Amino acid sequence: MKIKKNDQVLIISGNDKGKKGKVLKAFPKLGKVVVEGVSIAKKHVKTKKSGQKGQVVNTPKPIQISNVKFVCSKCGKGSRVGYEIVDNKKFRVCKKCGARI
Repeated sequence: MKIKKNDQVLIISGNDKGKKGKVLKAFPKLGKVVVEGVSIAKKHVKTKKSGQKGQVVNTPKPIQISNVKFVCSKCGKGSRVGYEIVDNKKFRVCKKCGARI
C-alpha cells in the first residue's frame, strides 16, 4: 500500500468527494484508511456507570484505498505514488512532478 499515516489525501469518490484530509490510520491488509474529517458516523454509546447519560459520538470510519488519491506537497495536486531506488534506498515519488515524498 503506497499511502501511509500522516499523508495528505484527496477523496475521489463517495459522499465526501473533493474533500482533503490527513490519514490518521492505515490498514494495509484490509486496503483501507481512516481520513480526518471524512466518512463520519454517529455511534450511540451506552452508559458505563449508573447516574451517567448515554452519548452520541462522531467517529471516523475507514474508507477504501481506491477512493483516495495522494496529494503531493510540492505540486499540490492529487497524483499517484511511484517508487525510485537510489543507492539501494527506496523512495516514494510523485508521478506528476517527480518529487520525492
